[in-house]
Amino acid sequence: MCDISLEFAGGAELLFESRKKQSVSLPPQDRPWTIDLLVKWLAKNLLKGNPEMFIHADGSGVRPGILVLINEIDWELLGGKDYRIQNNDSILFVSTLHGG
Repeated sequence: MCDISLEFAGGAELLFESRKKQSVSLPPQDRPWTIDLLVKWLAKNLLKGNPEMFIHADGSGVRPGILVLINEIDWELLGGKDYRIQNNDSILFVSTLHGG
Protein backbone atom coordinates (compact mmCIF):
# COMPACT_ATOMS: atom_id res chain seq x y z
CA MET A 1 0.00 0.00 0.00
CA CYS A 2 1.16 3.54 -0.76
CA ASP A 3 0.04 6.43 1.47
CA ILE A 4 0.08 9.86 -0.15
CA SER A 5 -1.19 13.34 0.53
CA LEU A 6 -3.25 15.05 -2.18
CA GLU A 7 -3.98 18.75 -2.43
CA PHE A 8 -6.17 20.58 -4.93
CA ALA A 9 -6.07 24.35 -5.47
CA GLY A 10 -6.89 27.14 -7.91
CA GLY A 11 -10.37 25.77 -8.48
CA ALA A 12 -9.35 22.11 -8.93
CA GLU A 13 -10.75 21.42 -5.46
CA LEU A 14 -14.25 22.15 -6.79
CA LEU A 15 -13.96 18.95 -8.84
CA PHE A 16 -13.31 16.99 -5.64
CA GLU A 17 -16.25 18.10 -3.48
CA SER A 18 -14.36 21.27 -2.44
CA ARG A 19 -11.90 19.17 -0.45
CA LYS A 20 -8.56 20.93 -0.66
CA LYS A 21 -6.56 18.24 1.14
CA GLN A 22 -6.97 14.48 1.29
CA SER A 23 -4.88 11.61 2.55
CA VAL A 24 -5.16 8.55 0.35
CA SER A 25 -3.97 4.96 0.65
CA LEU A 26 -3.50 3.67 -2.88
CA PRO A 27 -4.41 0.00 -3.18
CA PRO A 28 -1.67 -2.54 -3.87
CA GLN A 29 -1.19 -3.53 -7.49
CA ASP A 30 1.24 -5.53 -9.63
CA ARG A 31 2.98 -2.52 -11.12
CA PRO A 32 4.34 0.65 -9.48
CA TRP A 33 1.98 3.58 -9.03
CA THR A 34 2.74 6.43 -11.45
CA ILE A 35 1.16 9.86 -11.79
CA ASP A 36 -0.55 8.58 -14.94
CA LEU A 37 -2.17 5.71 -13.01
CA LEU A 38 -3.01 8.06 -10.13
CA VAL A 39 -4.85 10.49 -12.42
CA LYS A 40 -6.92 7.64 -13.84
CA TRP A 41 -7.61 6.33 -10.33
CA LEU A 42 -8.63 9.83 -9.16
CA ALA A 43 -11.01 10.19 -12.11
CA LYS A 44 -12.64 6.87 -11.29
CA ASN A 45 -12.70 7.08 -7.48
CA LEU A 46 -12.63 10.68 -6.20
CA LEU A 47 -13.55 13.06 -9.02
CA LYS A 48 -17.08 14.43 -8.55
CA GLY A 49 -17.06 17.36 -10.98
CA ASN A 50 -16.83 17.49 -14.76
CA PRO A 51 -14.00 15.12 -15.74
CA GLU A 52 -13.10 17.26 -18.76
CA MET A 53 -12.02 20.00 -16.36
CA PHE A 54 -9.34 17.69 -14.90
CA ILE A 55 -8.35 15.06 -17.47
CA HIS A 56 -7.98 14.90 -21.26
CA ALA A 57 -11.09 13.64 -23.01
CA ASP A 58 -9.11 10.59 -24.14
CA GLY A 59 -8.02 9.87 -20.54
CA SER A 60 -4.34 10.38 -21.36
CA GLY A 61 -3.53 12.51 -18.30
CA VAL A 62 -4.26 15.86 -16.73
CA ARG A 63 -5.49 18.51 -19.09
CA PRO A 64 -3.35 21.51 -20.00
CA GLY A 65 -3.71 24.20 -17.38
CA ILE A 66 -3.38 21.83 -14.43
CA LEU A 67 -0.03 22.30 -12.71
CA VAL A 68 1.19 19.21 -10.87
CA LEU A 69 3.74 19.50 -8.07
CA ILE A 70 5.25 16.47 -6.35
CA ASN A 71 6.83 17.31 -3.02
CA GLU A 72 6.81 20.96 -4.18
CA ILE A 73 8.70 20.16 -7.42
CA ASP A 74 7.21 20.52 -10.90
CA TRP A 75 6.33 17.03 -12.08
CA GLU A 76 7.94 17.68 -15.47
CA LEU A 77 11.32 17.79 -13.72
CA LEU A 78 10.62 14.39 -12.16
CA GLY A 79 9.50 12.49 -15.25
CA GLY A 80 5.97 13.82 -15.73
CA LYS A 81 3.20 11.24 -15.86
CA ASP A 82 5.76 8.41 -15.60
CA TYR A 83 6.97 9.51 -12.14
CA ARG A 84 6.82 6.55 -9.75
CA ILE A 85 4.89 7.55 -6.68
CA GLN A 86 6.65 6.97 -3.38
CA ASN A 87 5.11 6.38 0.02
CA ASN A 88 4.40 9.71 1.77
CA ASP A 89 4.61 11.79 -1.41
CA SER A 90 2.68 15.05 -1.39
CA ILE A 91 0.99 15.75 -4.73
CA LEU A 92 -0.60 19.09 -5.53
CA PHE A 93 -2.90 19.76 -8.50
CA VAL A 94 -3.40 23.46 -9.24
CA SER A 95 -5.77 24.76 -11.89
CA THR A 96 -4.27 27.73 -13.69
CA LEU A 97 -7.35 28.24 -15.88
CA HIS A 98 -9.73 30.98 -14.87
CA GLY A 99 -12.64 32.60 -16.60
CA GLY A 100 -12.67 36.30 -17.10
